[in-house]
Amino acid sequence: MSTVQIASLMMLASGALHAMVNAILKSGQDKMSSRALIDGFSALLVLPAAFFVPLPHGAWGWLVGSWATHLVYLVCLIKAFEATDMSVAYPILRGVAPALASTVAVLVFHEPISLTVAAGVALVSGGVLTVALGRHVSRASLGWALATGVTIALYTVIDAQGVRAAPTAWSYIVWTYLMLGGGISVLFALWRGPRFLLSARAEWKPGLAAGAMSVLTYSLALYAYRLADVPRLAALRETSILFATAIAVFILKEKLTLGRFLGIGGIAAGAAVLLVSG
Repeated sequence: MSTVQIASLMMLASGALHAMVNAILKSGQDKMSSRALIDGFSALLVLPAAFFVPLPHGAWGWLVGSWATHLVYLVCLIKAFEATDMSVAYPILRGVAPALASTVAVLVFHEPISLTVAAGVALVSGGVLTVALGRHVSRASLGWALATGVTIALYTVIDAQGVRAAPTAWSYIVWTYLMLGGGISVLFALWRGPRFLLSARAEWKPGLAAGAMSVLTYSLALYAYRLADVPRLAALRETSILFATAIAVFILKEKLTLGRFLGIGGIAAGAAVLLVSG
């Protein structure tokens, strides 16, 4: 198995875990407090590793840029989930991200992209967006979802460059979670004030579970970015919508509409193209 194929499989696993984390976030009553719990637990879980990995020399600038972009991303994500259902917002925000990330990676950082990979990215992005067809989307929810997609594309490219600049992948991964959890979780908790304490008492268990899965999902993604190109991997991570749909159909007993079926077919076809092209 080639390095590219290993990275691709890591990104598929990352997508599955990512869908679960977002499902837990969406289910929380106070989504900003839920996000503070998720990121806070993530930081606590990786803290011991900070004593065993080298400092991310050469990547501090990328880490700061990633932190700022993630802050905007999380605010937009929370607003999108507050404005509409996850089944509406999630496909939109995840659908626009890979195409934007691929464009930035190729034009700005001159990453290679073949016609086959471009076709796979287009199939995945189109399929994800097709899943959202037929649903009423307000102007506000559409705006927040699109803004979230833009920030996803930006932090994807930033973190891909950062993890390659760091001495090891693990040094960048650990410090990513320490900065996000130690900064954004505290900021969100202070933002919510006493309401955070009430949410923490009621929702600390799902927050801990989501925090652990969050560490796994983005660690897999970051490590994969060190092994292969951004356009391919950014698109493969959006297969998370396949797992989100499976949860909705088989666990939540939601109906699979024609639009969702066609979208899933497009995503699966795009993922197959990207995997075979490796």
